[in-house]
Amino acid sequence: MSWSAAQYTQFEAERSRPVLDLVAHIPTTLVRRAVDIGCGPGNSTEILKARFPAAQVTGMDSSEDMIAAARRRLPDVAFEIADIANWADPGPFDVILSNAALQWVPDHETLLPVLLAKLSPGGSLAVQVPDNHDEPAHRLMREVAAEGPWAGALAGVLKSSGPRLGVDGYYRILRAQGATMDIWRTTYHHRLADGPKAVTEWFKSTGLRRYLGPLDEAEREGFLARYQAVIDKAYPPLPDGSVLLPFPRLFFIATRSGDDAA
Repeated sequence: MSWSAAQYTQFEAERSRPVLDLVAHIPTTLVRRAVDIGCGPGNSTEILKARFPAAQVTGMDSSEDMIAAARRRLPDVAFEIADIANWADPGPFDVILSNAALQWVPDHETLLPVLLAKLSPGGSLAVQVPDNHDEPAHRLMREVAAEGPWAGALAGVLKSSGPRLGVDGYYRILRAQGATMDIWRTTYHHRLADGPKAVTEWFKSTGLRRYLGPLDEAEREGFLARYQAVIDKAYPPLPDGSVLLPFPRLFFIATRSGDDAA
């Protein structure tokens, strides 16, 4: 399934909260050139630009729909369609921001040193990735995929899993490159006013895409109906009809040594 900027931005305030926290902690102060990789519809780019108003800020994403939305949002920012895994721009950048994007890119052991090498001395790589693989919303995706009549079509999806290195893994990789590290984990509790159905709507633009993509229209409807039924039980509404969606996220900022050669 293709990415949908409209679906993604249904929960823009909630999705922007982590990148606000991440950008606020970037230690680099002299920022002439900054880039948002996997910029989506440009909400994170807007936050990056506000944090460093004097910098030349650009953005990139692999989705044409997301880039079109970002260009409408920030017409004075240069956006390009590119893939993070083979992004060719050598830099140097003073800040590379990646908000909720690297979880879609394989082989972080190779990728992260490449990104770090694109930084100027003293520059920062600032990353946030969802850390919710074991939360009910994701566990139930896997269970519904494995138990329904679509299990055969989704067997390959179930065998594959995104890169999950954890705090220790990311720390070791980036410290081995001589970077100064700041790493932390935060669980956000998002109030969703529309109750359990909003949980499904949230993940239709992210985690559910990989399960719905291989299915035909009838199978998608069946999958979503079964998923909604189990989500209703896992996230019972509060007295006001809303639900709280716990969402753990992992953050790290790797700052390149100021003594490195450019």
